[in-house]
Amino acid sequence: MRLDEFVDGLERDEAAERRRLAEEKSYEITEYIDRVADRFEDAIQDDTMVGSTSPSVFVGTSNYPAVSTGILSPVGDEDRAGDYVTDDSWYRQGYSIDDVFQRRTGLMNSQQRVDVDAPGRRAGQTTPAVADAWDGMLGAQREVAIAGTPVDVEIGLDGRPDLGVDVDDIAAPTGPNVAAESVDLTENPYVPRPVKKTLEDDDWQAEGAMTYLYRRGFDVYDIREILSAGALGQGENRRLVPTRWSITAVDDTIGEYLRGTLRNATSIDETQVWYNEFMGNRFWIVLTPGQWEFELVEMKAPGSVWNPTVDSGYWLASASEGYEGRTGYVEETAGAYYASRLGVLEHLAEEGRQAKCLVLREVTDEYWAPVGVWQIRESVRNAFDPDGGRDVPGAEIPPTLAGKHATAETFRDAITGLESQLPISIGELRRKSDMVAGIQSQLSDF
Repeated sequence: MRLDEFVDGLERDEAAERRRLAEEKSYEITEYIDRVADRFEDAIQDDTMVGSTSPSVFVGTSNYPAVSTGILSPVGDEDRAGDYVTDDSWYRQGYSIDDVFQRRTGLMNSQQRVDVDAPGRRAGQTTPAVADAWDGMLGAQREVAIAGTPVDVEIGLDGRPDLGVDVDDIAAPTGPNVAAESVDLTENPYVPRPVKKTLEDDDWQAEGAMTYLYRRGFDVYDIREILSAGALGQGENRRLVPTRWSITAVDDTIGEYLRGTLRNATSIDETQVWYNEFMGNRFWIVLTPGQWEFELVEMKAPGSVWNPTVDSGYWLASASEGYEGRTGYVEETAGAYYASRLGVLEHLAEEGRQAKCLVLREVTDEYWAPVGVWQIRESVRNAFDPDGGRDVPGAEIPPTLAGKHATAETFRDAITGLESQLPISIGELRRKSDMVAGIQSQLSDF
C-alpha cells in the first residue's frame, strides 16, 4: 500500500485536537471515588476486611530503601478481582482513561513500610532477609505475586483508608491507601511450575530468570510482579523492587534479550510505516532497512498530561540507541522508551528480521491523565496486529489500517509523507530526532 493511500482519511481535525482539558475531562471518577468510599465503609468491620481477593502487589519508591509495600485488593467486587490487574486485556477491551481510573481507585492498597533488603528492620527486629521471608505481610505479598490466579486474603487494618489517588507516568494509578497491621492468606495459592523453578534456584541471576519466564509464555506484566516482590535473582541479592522501577527493568531486560536474538538476522528489505492510536495517543512506527537502531520521539500537545499549559507549544522529548544498545538509563522519555522498544522488538523477533526503527508518539490533549506505560506498550504491540488487538467494537484505529502498513521508497520519503499527519514541522522534528537529522547525509536515502 502506498503511504498516501495509507494516510487517506486520517486528515487532522484541528478543532477536535484543541478541545480544552477543563471542558472535556470526565468527572465520573470523582463520583466513582465517592461510591468506593461507601463500599469501604460496608466492607471494613472492626478494622478487618474479611474475604477480599488480591490480584497484585505494589511497592512504592518514596523514602527508598524504607518503602511502602502493599497488597492491592478490590473492595466489594472480589469475584472480578482478575479484571483489576493491569495487563494487555485492558487494551483489547478498549478501556478509556475513565475505565482505568475506575478500576484502580477500586483497589485498596493495604501497606506497611519495610526495608527492601530486610523487612524486619522497620521494627528494629532481627528477621530473615527478603529472600527467606515467607511470613507476615511480606510473605503474603510474595505469595500473591507468584500465584497464577488472584489469592483470597484477610487483612487487619491499622486505621481508616486514605481515599486519595496517586498517579505517575510509568505505573498505573493507585487507589486508596491504608496501613495494614496484618495480612493472612486464607487459601494455598497455585504457583506455576516455571515460577517455582526460578524461585527455588538461588544461583540464577534476575536477568536470566526473567528471560526464562518470558520464553515460557509469561508476559512482562506477570514477570514484573514477581520481580517487584523480591522473588527473582540470586538469593543474597533478592530485594523488593519498587513497582515503577520493576516495570522499566522488565521491559529493558526482555528488550535486550530480543535485541540479542536479532544480531545476525537479515534486515527487512523495504521501508514500512505502521500506525495505531489509543487513549488520545497517536503512534507512527517507521521501519527501514539496516542494522538495528531505535529512536522514540514524543510530541506532547498543549493541554495534555505533563504539558498542561494550553498556550505553550508542543513539548518534545527523544532518546535513541544504536546497534550495540544503550549503556545508561533514558531520562527524557523514561519508561515510554523501553515500553515502545519492546513492542517493536517483539514484532521483529516474530518476523526474524532486524531494522532501523523510529517511533513517533503524539500525545494529544485528549490524554488528560496518566494511566501508565502499559498503554504505550500495547499500542505499539498492536500496531502490528491484523485484528488491531481489540475484543470489542469501537476501536479508535480505523479498521482498514489495523495490522497493515504502507511502504515508501526510502526513510526520507516515509518522513516527508507523514508531514501532513504530524503536529510539528519536519524542521522541528529534524532538530529533535537523530535519525531524521541524519537523512540528509546518507546517500542511500536519496
